[in-house]
Amino acid sequence: MTVKRILRPAAFYLTLLTMSNVGCSAFRDTNQAQDTLVSKAAPVSSTQSAPIKAGDNPDYVAQVVQQTGPAVVRIDSTRTVQQEIQDPTIGRLFGRQAPRQVQRGTGSGFIMSADGQIVTNAHVVEGADSVTVVLTDGRRLRGEVVGADRVTDLAVVKINATGLPIAKLGNSDTLLPGQAAIAIGNPLGLDNTVTQGIISATGRSSADIGVPTERINFIQTDAAINPGNSGGPLLNSAGEVIGVNTAIIQGAQGLGFAIPINTVKRISQQLATKGRVDHPYLGVQMGELSPELRSQINQSSVGFKVDRDSGVIVLSVADNSPAARAGLRPGDVIQSINNVAIQTSRQVQEQVEAATVGKPLQVTVDRGNRTETIAVKPEQLPEQQAADRQG
Repeated sequence: MTVKRILRPAAFYLTLLTMSNVGCSAFRDTNQAQDTLVSKAAPVSSTQSAPIKAGDNPDYVAQVVQQTGPAVVRIDSTRTVQQEIQDPTIGRLFGRQAPRQVQRGTGSGFIMSADGQIVTNAHVVEGADSVTVVLTDGRRLRGEVVGADRVTDLAVVKINATGLPIAKLGNSDTLLPGQAAIAIGNPLGLDNTVTQGIISATGRSSADIGVPTERINFIQTDAAINPGNSGGPLLNSAGEVIGVNTAIIQGAQGLGFAIPINTVKRISQQLATKGRVDHPYLGVQMGELSPELRSQINQSSVGFKVDRDSGVIVLSVADNSPAARAGLRPGDVIQSINNVAIQTSRQVQEQVEAATVGKPLQVTVDRGNRTETIAVKPEQLPEQQAADRQG
């Protein structure tokens, strides 16, 4: 099967969650792919090329592919699943033990270090019994999943090799809509496929695209992305990786999404060094105030009233959470976190994600007619919460 997250069309969300116990709306499309074998061939040398400038060069995409293409890999995975038995007769034939089925998946990835560190999506290798990495020179090498993070859908895979070509990383914080975007991957099992488009938008929140429980602000692109592109690089005109392709919206055309490379750098470093990622957790559900939300709150029975049309309001606080223990309450309007002024839920999310587990955050809130500063000590996101985020 080729692996790709396909998202249902995004709904309108009044709130952005930093804590949730519901699953995300993502699911995966599958198609049959061929079996994989492990073989050896001549090694690939790591080369450094001069920066590519698009300018008036009509062949700049080809140059990008020549420079970065050798660092893009195919990732084949197999996993064994237990089949459900509906017919009791079949159950008796199998001694009441359900037969097992081997599923095969194909995704993409790219090489981050010459000694074989590879970045891909977590859902490409999740639950895999075996992982095989196929290089552009035809070599098939066994891969070890060093770590996977469900919250950001990123994973690091290691292969035993040296002198590998590596992908040059860019800066996703400087992206502008309209800039060129190039995707390389293995859509539908078609190896080394290249597509071109533009950056359609930046800073798409997870709620915008229908996965409101994931802590990512996505890059949107119209470069063609299909099942099997998961984990492959999104590149700029200089051949630098600016994102990791991860999702498309079901039934839409020209709507692909990538995880910004600056997020990938931070997450992959933690996965490579300790096999996991620390995700600070407060346990609050927030909303960005507007006249509509204010009216809905004031007409409801939530237990508090709102007298303003802007700001970030705490809608609920999870039981036995860091926020509950610190004293945050529904109806609090967040003014600042560690002296950083807050105007949007996204800013709260960024401050929490950048925090250190166990180190207090100074959260200043408006509560009724007074202002209070509350020290909230973030904890590691509970494992079940992380699992729920991935669906």
